[in-house]
Amino acid sequence: MRPIAHSISYGNRRVHFNVVYAARKTLQIEVYPDGQILVKAPAGTRPEEIEKRILRRGRWIKKQLDYFRQFEPRTPPRKYIGGETHLYLGRQYRLKILRAEECSAKLIRGYFLISLNGSTSKQAVRVLLDQWYAEKAEQHFQESFNRCWPQFQRKNLAQPELKIRKMKTRWGSLSPLGRLTLNVDLIRAPKECIDYVITHELCHLLHHDHSPAFYKLLDQTMPDWKKRKHKLELSLV
Repeated sequence: MRPIAHSISYGNRRVHFNVVYAARKTLQIEVYPDGQILVKAPAGTRPEEIEKRILRRGRWIKKQLDYFRQFEPRTPPRKYIGGETHLYLGRQYRLKILRAEECSAKLIRGYFLISLNGSTSKQAVRVLLDQWYAEKAEQHFQESFNRCWPQFQRKNLAQPELKIRKMKTRWGSLSPLGRLTLNVDLIRAPKECIDYVITHELCHLLHHDHSPAFYKLLDQTMPDWKKRKHKLELSLV
């Protein structure tokens, strides 16, 4: 059955959630890293009962949502001018902007070399650099996924689809349908931090919340995850 969208007022905020009715005995509330709230309810459950449960678990839901906000990107805004530094896999590289017959973006001898055959505006530079980042993200995110996936593959889990896009408030998320989405801006972080984000999200294949069981799995899968998480937080501020 397709999820049914609902919303309810909780304090001074509006809580939006989806409900799926199924042949089950108990009602379960799940909060996902992308901020989605899913209620799995026994068939025939009255909407009023679901709303009461949402309100009763309101503090827990807010705590879960606030927890996920720690993964919000904090890279400061850039001006895209010559001499400015930009991150790639945890290292800083300076921009060099010049005019040329063809437009291109390359990483050469420690510099981002941006060649333009027309306007050298901030937007023109940004478009070329963003395209370059997107191409590198496809390559490195897939390589990272290939490093992380074998430990989960052994658990007979279905391999999630990998998507890359610009995200405003998350480094990664795992949808209820098993789609793993990574923020293209994560390409600025060190490879070990990319591995951490992917591993964190893959753990949600087994545990959708941040329960003790989730952290036990994360500890077993990546014992140094706290060090990697801290490095991620420091490297992109």
